[in-house]
Amino acid sequence: MEWIADPTIWAGLATLVVLEIVLGIDNLIFIAILADKLPKHQRDRARVVGLVLALVMRLGLLASISWLATLTAPLFHLLEHPFSGRDLIMLIGGFFLLFKATMELNEQLEGKDQDDQTQQKGAKFWAVVTQIVVLDAVFSLDSVITAVGMVEHLAVMMLAVCIAMGLMLLASKPLTRFVNAHPTIVILCLSFLLMIGFSLVADGFGFHIPKGYLYAAIGFSILIEVFNQLSIANRRKYLSSSRPLRQRTAEAVLRMLSGKHEDAELDNYSANLIADTKEDDGLFNQQERRMIERVLGMAQRSVGSIMTSRHDIENLDLSEPEAIIRQLLHKNQHTRMVVTEDGSVDEPLGVVHVNDLLKHHLEHPDLNIRALIKQPLIFPETVSLLMALEQFRKAKTHFAFVVDEFGSVEGIVTLTDVMETIAGNLPVDGENIDARHDIQHEADGSWIANGYMPLDDLVVYIPIEIEEKREYHTLAGLLMEHTQRIPGEGEQVRIGEWLYEPLEVNSHRILKVRITSLAEPSPEDE
Repeated sequence: MEWIADPTIWAGLATLVVLEIVLGIDNLIFIAILADKLPKHQRDRARVVGLVLALVMRLGLLASISWLATLTAPLFHLLEHPFSGRDLIMLIGGFFLLFKATMELNEQLEGKDQDDQTQQKGAKFWAVVTQIVVLDAVFSLDSVITAVGMVEHLAVMMLAVCIAMGLMLLASKPLTRFVNAHPTIVILCLSFLLMIGFSLVADGFGFHIPKGYLYAAIGFSILIEVFNQLSIANRRKYLSSSRPLRQRTAEAVLRMLSGKHEDAELDNYSANLIADTKEDDGLFNQQERRMIERVLGMAQRSVGSIMTSRHDIENLDLSEPEAIIRQLLHKNQHTRMVVTEDGSVDEPLGVVHVNDLLKHHLEHPDLNIRALIKQPLIFPETVSLLMALEQFRKAKTHFAFVVDEFGSVEGIVTLTDVMETIAGNLPVDGENIDARHDIQHEADGSWIANGYMPLDDLVVYIPIEIEEKREYHTLAGLLMEHTQRIPGEGEQVRIGEWLYEPLEVNSHRILKVRITSLAEPSPEDE
């Protein structure tokens, strides 16, 4: 045991451990690719079994060093070239590696569904383990021969093999997860296996390819792939920091629905999903895409962006004479009316249903509106449309007051308003067009829109850029935020590539705005 105190032995041990790991990396990669064919609950077991078998096989080969020496002796000659047992093992292993790597590449390039349960069921545990054992035999032989050539003591060889396999076993799970999570890495690894298989076949025929050439090529390819992965990571980091995940997901879904390719925004997987869709006719027509786009944006929109402002509500003031109240009821086109008193529009008493008024009038000659008042839901103006829809469902009512942070009523919102956000305008006979849909495309290419049209609805027609976080919701709010005042009629306000011109301003309210694009039309638009 004097060799334990010899520093050269320890240096040789460290060098041999490093070489064993390097020589076993290709084996580890192949195990990762084969184990991925199995169901999830069997993958770790197959990986561990494969590496343990490799360890046992290498220790067994080291224990039979005398038999290894006979493998280099010629067995027969073919065309004046001697073939030894080692050459035959190299040939069999090389051809097997070429065959398996080619089949795996074919599955990857042909677009095999990674989650196809029928394919995973077809991969049997022991069939995969058998393939791993065959490759272990080839790689173990190469590894053991390297160990025998480097050191003289059997204990040092076995210790180096055990240390190397232990480290590989620890690193196998994260390496397997990383390899299988990146399709480009899998393709790169399979290309490495093809190159190694070719070198084994060449070695079997007596044409020795220096390992340095192979590892230099592999190292250069890995360096390029590292740059590729860094580029992808930086791209994702940029997208995640500039726009919310929900917005990016919605945009990717809409691009896939429309069939348009935007490589700068889509990753390879998403681009491949829409690769077979024509750009002229997507999977869904324009109306369907608009509805899906509105649905995906509901969680980002608040009730304040779709409410009817209190200034546009026709109130039923109980302080008015009964004749005026009856006249208002006669002209009413709505199923519910907001009830106020003493002109206090920011603190209404509640809401009255026209059906209740009709039943009351049929049963009682006197008009007692106060007894029919009901309390609607109360929404803060920042509540999202999805939350409002859920509260409408639970409360079994379709009407709500929208209040600000001070408790003052800013407007009203109904279930119909929420549904119009998805389906578009749902007009009622005799009713004025809603501000959210009050927009016309003129012959000169400009647009005339209602000043109280929400910006989330305006971008459906006009691709203007709006801030993600803002304190205003309407077109009028955009102009007042930009100018810090109320622009007058005919005044032109430029924001980005668009020119805004108020056409109708009543007191402090911007009612109509002309919007004109300042960008030069592209050949496609022409």
